[in-house]
Amino acid sequence: MEANVQHSMFSPSPVQLPDNSELLVRPVCSDDSMEELTELLHRAYKRLADEGFRFVATYQSVDETLRRISNARCWVGIRNGQLVATLSLYEPFSGTCEWYTKQDVWHFGQFAVEPALQGQGIGLLLLDCAEKTARAHGACELALDTSEGASHLVSFYKRHGYRFVQYVQWDVTNYRSVVLSKKLHDEE
Repeated sequence: MEANVQHSMFSPSPVQLPDNSELLVRPVCSDDSMEELTELLHRAYKRLADEGFRFVATYQSVDETLRRISNARCWVGIRNGQLVATLSLYEPFSGTCEWYTKQDVWHFGQFAVEPALQGQGIGLLLLDCAEKTARAHGACELALDTSEGASHLVSFYKRHGYRFVQYVQWDVTNYRSVVLSKKLHDEE
């Protein structure tokens, strides 16, 4: 199975970070190491694992990473030649989460930034890319889910326009998730 590289109209160009390094956000490609991507996810989600939350990204295998990005539009952030961030964007699908089945709701997951680089705006660049892509493809909402106990994450998303829409219990986690969603179009 190969990673889906037909992602969006997003045009990659380097962005200057506060430390004067450059970040390139681009679609994942077949040359990207799935091992490195999986290790990044494990590092970025380690704090949550240490707090007792069993997010899939805390334990997933390389094969699971590949499976999850193959069903998504996946971007990576590259800084100084190193993979430092990722986000996977998903179209509506049928499943456990009712909100994710709505035809005008896209969602994202596997959102990670290298822990030492968090707080520098890298995640916001990836979120912006996801929002613009979903909007360009007709989505009216962009959603995500996270542990209701990960208050720092819930607060982060609420500060950026996401609101609570429902709870969901996944069979692969040990917590109840909150589903948060953001309107992508101004209300008329």
